[in-house]
Amino acid sequence: MKERTLLERLRAGEYFEELEKLAEDEGMDAETLAQALLEGRAVLPRNRAHALKRPCVVGGGSRTKVNANLGTSSDYAGIGEELDKLKAAVEAGTDAVMDLSTGGPIDEVRNAVVSASPVPVGTVPIYQAAVRAQEERGGIVAMTKEDIFRAVEDHCASGVDFITVHCGVTSRVLETLRANPRVADIVSRGGAFLAGWILHNQEENPLYEDFDRLLEIARRHEVTLSLGDGLRPGCIEDASDSAQMAELVVLGELVRRCREAGVQCMVEGPGHIPLHEVESNVRMAKAVTRGAPFYVLGPLVTDVAAGYDHIAAAIGGAIAALAGADFLCYVTPREHLGLPTAEDVREGVVVTRIAGHAADLARGVPGARAWDLEMSRARKRLDWEGQLRLALDPLRARRMFGERQVEGEKACTMCGDFCAMRFIGDYLGKDEVPVCD
Repeated sequence: MKERTLLERLRAGEYFEELEKLAEDEGMDAETLAQALLEGRAVLPRNRAHALKRPCVVGGGSRTKVNANLGTSSDYAGIGEELDKLKAAVEAGTDAVMDLSTGGPIDEVRNAVVSASPVPVGTVPIYQAAVRAQEERGGIVAMTKEDIFRAVEDHCASGVDFITVHCGVTSRVLETLRANPRVADIVSRGGAFLAGWILHNQEENPLYEDFDRLLEIARRHEVTLSLGDGLRPGCIEDASDSAQMAELVVLGELVRRCREAGVQCMVEGPGHIPLHEVESNVRMAKAVTRGAPFYVLGPLVTDVAAGYDHIAAAIGGAIAALAGADFLCYVTPREHLGLPTAEDVREGVVVTRIAGHAADLARGVPGARAWDLEMSRARKRLDWEGQLRLALDPLRARRMFGERQVEGEKACTMCGDFCAMRFIGDYLGKDEVPVCD
């Protein structure tokens, strides 16, 4: 007898302890969360074979979640370094990680990350299928359909909680791309690999053509499908073009098929989008995909922030989350320049968490404003220990405070004897003014 999926259990009216705990953490009631999961507006990425210490809900009105990308390359392929990045990401407060390895012992890296990660782990199986084809067959376009599904099966069996699958890169979508040339063509690795395979072999994308097979694998392992945006714009000039929209329509169709099969899914989005188009992109994606959780890379709102791309992405991420995006994939300062270090990972996670929290404040997510209010009250009291504890990144805040603080001085060295809060407190009094949350 097949084990039932989360959706099938909920459809049968079964509620379980984990759901109650997750709802409590989100400031929601369990019935509301269960309904969001049933309708596909929220997902709970969790492979049956992965014992998660920190599971998380994505979407459905929950707190905006953050993902951190890890993974080897052909130039940097050490397992130890990836585990250091995982540790940095988790300590910085990421909600999930993705292993995007393309170099070295890919299976060993993935297994090590899954084993060590307390948070959900995602992967992109087509990367490994492409690497294997390069090594075993002499070229990426020489991979077979079985190579692709073998990689999917291997990743799901190893315990990953969600996989990115670029099912929307179809022959028809590529015709749209060819008819409407881009500046940056295709910047998604998975999208490029499949597009090259389709054009070389003159066959349809196996992940689209045999989508039922993909659903069966995901269902068997209870893996959430992240429907990838292989045609996401890689520069501002290509944003919101016809190829991006053509792929989105395909993903909307596949969302329906996932739900009918009892498989959880979310949808991935751009990319590089100018500031004024971010909101419309998110709202359009939500409409086309029937409210599926939306997972965005940034989006980056300018192409010229090399070295500071994490900031460009956080600006776009805050606007996207306010418009309805549910899951922000971080960008590090080294985006477009090289493989990130553990410190890059930490910085990328923190900056993206700031973006998500800013949106949660504006959306009225339970608990978001209370956190800021508690910080404000600690500042009024000149309660430094409280401020450092409440900081989104306590380690960095504590280090910076200590580096520029004078021993015995209660105010910080920005104002010293001329601290506004201390001065006006003598006249207005020190009683806290209640603020409505």
